Amino acid sequence: MHFIVDKTACIGCGLCVKDCPANILTLEVGKAHLAPERLERCFKCQHCLAICPAGAISIDGVNPKKCLPITENLPSADQLELLIKGRRSIRQYSKENVPSEVLQRLLDVAWHAPTGVNNRQVLFTVIDDGAVMESFRNEVMAALSKIVKEGNLPQEMGLFAEIVRLWEESGVDTVFRGAPHLLIASAPKDAPCHEQDCLIALTTFELFAQTLKVGTCWDGIAKWAITGLIPEFQARLGIPEAHQFGYSLVFGKPAVTYKRAAKRVPALINRVTASFAQSGTNPPDSKISY
Repeated sequence: MHFIVDKTACIGCGLCVKDCPANILTLEVGKAHLAPERLERCFKCQHCLAICPAGAISIDGVNPKKCLPITENLPSADQLELLIKGRRSIRQYSKENVPSEVLQRLLDVAWHAPTGVNNRQVLFTVIDDGAVMESFRNEVMAALSKIVKEGNLPQEMGLFAEIVRLWEESGVDTVFRGAPHLLIASAPKDAPCHEQDCLIALTTFELFAQTLKVGTCWDGIAKWAITGLIPEFQARLGIPEAHQFGYSLVFGKPAVTYKRAAKRVPALINRVTASFAQSGTNPPDSKISY
């Protein structure tokens, strides 16, 4: 790893020193400094690069002048609230492929999602072509049908018998919802937060997808099928054996438009009060009713 400080630009403000999560930066002669023996403790989080008002710090060749500036053009609270409250799980899709440049932008943004101790080992496995997805869908359904017909379906997975029946009798795709694309996030099993990292990355993907008119649906049925019934498909998809299948999303251009956000019941909130420290109990202020 290369840590470079432009000594002529550094103003010695110390902001990078105070904000370093690893506490390895210092000020030497009024300039930011990272001792070589401390390099291995760096998380590569780039907090120092991001906080430097003078743009004097570079890590691993990242030029601060080429990074996106954080300005007042961020979305308003109202806009972000509408984005979150207005999201829908899309189960009706156009067969049209999402343009490659749009998908690449989505993946690049999702890659910026936080990971535990900045581990950054989430792998995106994506089917980006509708024709490939159609072939994959047919093979998955055929494999599931074989399991059902041979009587090898575990009792706790009895749901798949109905899924197969609907597919064979009516062409109803309950597993992938007819979507033209599939995205799976996986991470090494020995990563500090492999499951959480995958979920955070996919959440980032699906929220940003809305701004590009791409619909998504969290696909637990596909995950359940692949990990529990047909695990050989993980290898066929190129997911490393050492990886944990985090979760899956189907996505594509929606064939449906929603006009308003749903209205949810009030949030379930457990507020810890001062009395907790004194009595060891924290009785709720009120009960939630539906």
